Amino acid sequence: MTLLDRVPSEAQLRRTAYRRRQTVYSVLVAACSTATLGTLLVIAVTGAPGWDRVRRSFLDPAIARDALPTVLSGLWLNVRLLVCCAFGALLLGLVIAALRTLRGPVFFPVRALAAGYTYTFRGLPLIIVLYLLTLGVPGLRLQGMPPVLVLGGIALVLTYGGYLAEVFRAGIESVHHSQLAAARSLGLTHRQTMRHVVLPQAVRRVAPPLLNDVVALQKDVGLVSLAGPIDAVRAAQIATAQTFNYTPYIVAGVLFVLLAIPLIAVTDWVTLRAARRQSGG
Repeated sequence: MTLLDRVPSEAQLRRTAYRRRQTVYSVLVAACSTATLGTLLVIAVTGAPGWDRVRRSFLDPAIARDALPTVLSGLWLNVRLLVCCAFGALLLGLVIAALRTLRGPVFFPVRALAAGYTYTFRGLPLIIVLYLLTLGVPGLRLQGMPPVLVLGGIALVLTYGGYLAEVFRAGIESVHHSQLAAARSLGLTHRQTMRHVVLPQAVRRVAPPLLNDVVALQKDVGLVSLAGPIDAVRAAQIATAQTFNYTPYIVAGVLFVLLAIPLIAVTDWVTLRAARRQSGG
């Protein structure tokens, strides 16, 4: 008798059936508890004395339907800005992290400048950086001044580049120094060692926190509306000013959540995969 022809024992069949029953039971309990909690929340909210007023001010279907095209058009600006800023922040963060990990006294000024950059932009609130670049820099009246939207994107890149630099640096320093010594003993230069040995491992190890920062960036691109560009948030603000109703803000919020769901799903998948790899599963 081969392994393929082996018939499971009666005890094994009982264990399998028990596990299936437990799985079904757990799913039913989870569904019932979720439905119960949701029902209680709905009753608590809709039974509040001011519910009718809140519903008219924030959940008007007619106003939501009228505001959706303009808010959706503004969201396209947020998506393009997210892609450009995410790429720029990742590249800037990687460069700053590489500069901070340089060894030798001759590179001390470079390390000091890189450290000063990360300390500064990790400490400054994003809204202040946006105001400085989108309102202060144009006041200099320099030739070839980029548009306000570009200046807002630069503010996002500079701010998130500081956070991503520290994430990259943690990944680079997590690679054991013996691997660097082995690579150098094989004749690889420092640049080749970083490219072929260190960075592939570092990026793989810090992929989950990198993606978490990208998810945070996806929300903060809406702050560029403070400088004037008509994105989803600014379109919702204009619609609210016209109707004196806050429903367009809810429409913009729902669209941002829908935009974030794929990024969050990818982040959770990468995190789970990294955890399984570390546990040997």
